[in-house]
Amino acid sequence: VLTGLAIGATINLESRFDRKNYFYPDLPKGYQISQFELPIVEGGSIDIQVPSEDSGQMETKTIRITRAHLEEDAGKSLHEDFHGFTGIDLNRAGTPLLEIVSEPDMRSAAEAVAYAKTLHTLVQWIGICDGNMQEGSFRCDANVSVHKAGTPFGTRREIKNLNSFRFLEQAINYEVQWQIDTLENGGKIGQATVLFDADKGETRVMRTKEEAHDYRYFPDPDLLPLEISEEWKEAVAKTLPELPHAKQQRYQELGLSAYDAGVLTSSRAMADCYEAVMDASSPTPSPAPEGRGEQAAKQAANWITGELSAQLNRDNLEMAQCPITARQLGGLLARIADGTVSNAGAKEVFRIMWAEGGEADAIIEAKGLKQVSDTGAIEKIVDDILSANADKVAEYRSGKDKLFGFFVGQAMKASQGKANPAQLNEILKKKLAG
Repeated sequence: VLTGLAIGATINLESRFDRKNYFYPDLPKGYQISQFELPIVEGGSIDIQVPSEDSGQMETKTIRITRAHLEEDAGKSLHEDFHGFTGIDLNRAGTPLLEIVSEPDMRSAAEAVAYAKTLHTLVQWIGICDGNMQEGSFRCDANVSVHKAGTPFGTRREIKNLNSFRFLEQAINYEVQWQIDTLENGGKIGQATVLFDADKGETRVMRTKEEAHDYRYFPDPDLLPLEISEEWKEAVAKTLPELPHAKQQRYQELGLSAYDAGVLTSSRAMADCYEAVMDASSPTPSPAPEGRGEQAAKQAANWITGELSAQLNRDNLEMAQCPITARQLGGLLARIADGTVSNAGAKEVFRIMWAEGGEADAIIEAKGLKQVSDTGAIEKIVDDILSANADKVAEYRSGKDKLFGFFVGQAMKASQGKANPAQLNEILKKKLAG
C-alpha cells in the first residue's frame, strides 16, 4: 500500500490471491500463490531522468506502472559447480515478495537501468526494502522485444533474476542485438524465459515462456479475499515520508542546482544527513532547511556531495557508517561561516575529525587552526611582504596584475595559512593601489 501511494496508484480495497500453476523444480508444490485479476495496486507511474536524444541534456520521462502485487518467491536453480547437474536452493521458497510490473514504456537498456535505480531508491526511501541486490532483496526481470518503427511490438523474451544494474544493462543490450540478428537472418523469436550468464556476457534459454492462460490461474481456495479499509489506507498514507521528487523541488527552491538536489536525494540517508547538517550549522535550528540562506544551503550541499562523499567512497563506506555525525559536520560549517576557520583549515579539521573524532571547536583550538581576522595583524603581514618585495610592487603598479597572486601566496605563507582570505585580498588591493 505504501508503494502504491508513493507512485500515485489506485489501492484496491478488495483484492484476491490466486494460484499460478506450473511445474518446475524450484516450485515443489506445483503452484505459486500470487494475484491475477484483482491485485492490491493498479496503475501509477514513476518519473526517471534520461538524456535527451537531441541535446544530451537530462529530461524527465514517465514510466507507467501496470500493477503491484504480493506473491510468494520460488526457489533458485543453481547450474554452476554441479558437474553437469542442476542444484535447487529452496531457502527462499514461500517467502512473500512485492512484484511491480511496468508498461512497455522503456526504449533502451539505459532507460531500464534508470527506471530500476529510481525504483530501488524509492523502495528503500519508504522503508519497505533494504535494497540489497547481492542478497536478492531487490531483483529485476527484463522483458525484451524488438520491432521496426511503425510496426507492432515483437515477441518478448524475459530475462530473469538480474541482481545488479550492470548486469541488467549488459543483458538487455545483448538480448536486443541477439533478437535483431536472429530476425535479420530470417529466424523467428520464440517467447521464452532466459537467464543471463555474466561470465560469458550472454543470455541462454531456461524454458519456453507460457501465456497467462497456460498457468491456469484460479482463486486460491485456502485464502479469503483481502479487504483493506479506507481508514487503514489513510492511516498508512500518513506514515509516507516526503518523497524524493518533492525534496528535489524543495532543495532547488533553496538555490541548489538540479544536479546537487538529485545527488542529495539519491538516498534517504543522504537527504536526512543534509537536513541534519543544515540544522546543526544554523544558530537557530528548525525542522527544514528553508529560510536559512542560499549560501548556507549551498555550503552544506557542497561539503556533503564533495568532501564527505569522496571520503566515504575512498573508505568504501555507506552513509549510515559515516564516522562523522551531522552535528559534528554542521559545527564545522558554522565555523567556516563565521570566519573562525578558513576552507583550507576546515579540510584539515575534517581529516582529523574523520580519523580521530572530536568537535570542530576543540580541534581548531588544539591544532592552532583559527583564522586570523584581525585587520591590524593582517595589515602588518601585508606591509612586511610589500617592504621585502619593493621591486615586484613597482612591477605590479606598472601593469603586471598577475603578480597579485604572488603577494597573496607570500602573505598566506607568512600567516601559516591562517589569514582571512577575503580581508587579505581587500587590504592587499588597497595597499598595492598606493
